[in-house]
Amino acid sequence: MTPSPSRPATSRRSLLTAALAAPAVAVGAPLLSAAPAAAETAEGCQVVVDWTPIALEPTVTPQTNQPPQARVVRIAGTDFLQLRGAVTCDFAADGRLGTLPATIRPPKTTRGVCPRNNSQGINAVRVEANTSGHLNVYGPQATNKVTWIQLDSFSSVLS
Repeated sequence: MTPSPSRPATSRRSLLTAALAAPAVAVGAPLLSAAPAAAETAEGCQVVVDWTPIALEPTVTPQTNQPPQARVVRIAGTDFLQLRGAVTCDFAADGRLGTLPATIRPPKTTRGVCPRNNSQGINAVRVEANTSGHLNVYGPQATNKVTWIQLDSFSSVLS
């Protein structure tokens, strides 16, 4: 599609690229105070479910001033699950981080990669959200424990 002065290029690919390039925190600040659009829009970004707290497992604690939260945004008709916040944990094996709010249940397992403490050259962990809303962490090992996870980079397609 060639952009014209009256119609900018807003293909799904260009919007998805822009959404993935901008961290959830940078995009989230102006949207926190914005009201969701009343009607479905074909272009732009619409908040479907606003930032809502994630229920953490007892062994996982939120970092100060960074409570783990989830939301759903729609960009060019595609829904994305976004996470933000940071947690302190002690994962020595795959385990459960927490549970998404009841208003957010992925229709299929969706996954993303999140930064973690850099240990032995490994600085990321896989986080998956399943249809029950459970957030699971994959990658920790007894010889390479995960002690914190930063969720701000998690953005994954829901539909």
